[in-house]
Amino acid sequence: MNQILVTEKLYITPEFKRKRMLYKIEFFLSVFLVFALFSYYVYAEYDRNKNEKVSQEILNQIAATNSIIYTASNGVEYETDAILNIPRLGINYPVLTDTSDELLEISLNKYWGPDPNEVGNYCIVGHNYRNGKMFGTLSSIKNGDIAELTDGYGRRIKYQVYDKYVVKPTDTGCTTQHTNGQKELTLITCTNYGKERLVVKCRAI
Repeated sequence: MNQILVTEKLYITPEFKRKRMLYKIEFFLSVFLVFALFSYYVYAEYDRNKNEKVSQEILNQIAATNSIIYTASNGVEYETDAILNIPRLGINYPVLTDTSDELLEISLNKYWGPDPNEVGNYCIVGHNYRNGKMFGTLSSIKNGDIAELTDGYGRRIKYQVYDKYVVKPTDTGCTTQHTNGQKELTLITCTNYGKERLVVKCRAI
């Protein structure tokens, strides 16, 4: 019996203790990393939902007052250009007049072009969220689908999708204002984990 105990102790070498300690450290680090990633996901989702409420708040104020500047419950003033509605995809958001990282967290932004519903190429950018918010469902759009743009004067014009493609972030050719005198609408969002841009081209009908 004593011989068995001695034999077992011989296997617990310093090297074995070191490896066991490393395994414990790796285990706790893995648990911490999973917890940190989960916490980040929960916070990011909470933040998106909070910003979504602000966006819908602005949308409701537009319907009620038909103004262009709105003060949300967070105390911030937002200037709007238009409302974009794509019925088949359930996209219905105000288009904020300026573009910035902060404003993109709130709603769709005007990126380039003339006033809404005027001759030229009116370009809108928005985040592609996995939960389907903002332009999260834009990749499902098809040629022939209808997008409606309502401007500050209450004019609502329907635009029909005629092209959809992917470009590199440095390719801004889709924002050209050469439209042969027609009214066009260009929708832009990230795709392929932010490495490329999805472009949707529409024309007034």
